[in-house]
Amino acid sequence: MDAMHDVFVEVLRRHETIEVDAPAALFMRVATNVCLNKLRTQRRRPEDGADELLLHIAAQSPDPAAQSSARRLLARIFAREAESTLEIAVLHYVDRMTLEEVAQEVGLSVSGVRKRLRTLRDRLPVEQGAAS
Repeated sequence: MDAMHDVFVEVLRRHETIEVDAPAALFMRVATNVCLNKLRTQRRRPEDGADELLLHIAAQSPDPAAQSSARRLLARIFAREAESTLEIAVLHYVDRMTLEEVAQEVGLSVSGVRKRLRTLRDRLPVEQGAAS
């Protein structure tokens, strides 16, 4: 489902520069690229407990108590972080952008983005990462 959503997002994102002679072929090519990127990302950076915690926090809950709890936890996690690290985390974990897309958006290298996210994961409380 995520890949299917990402295909439409990519098409919408690039709609002004895409020439569509064969729409089915376009969607197939975009879907192939999106899926290959997801597979490459999983091989390079398999999810660990800390990532699972961030993904859990990023998941939007309709429950106001859960939202309030998530806001407090995020405030505690990001209290010592630069604002740009918060932006990187939101782009990657909430907006589900690839590391390459995040790097382009914030003006850092992919390795710089990866390092910021790794540092953030390393600072997460271990007991909470294990609980998710």
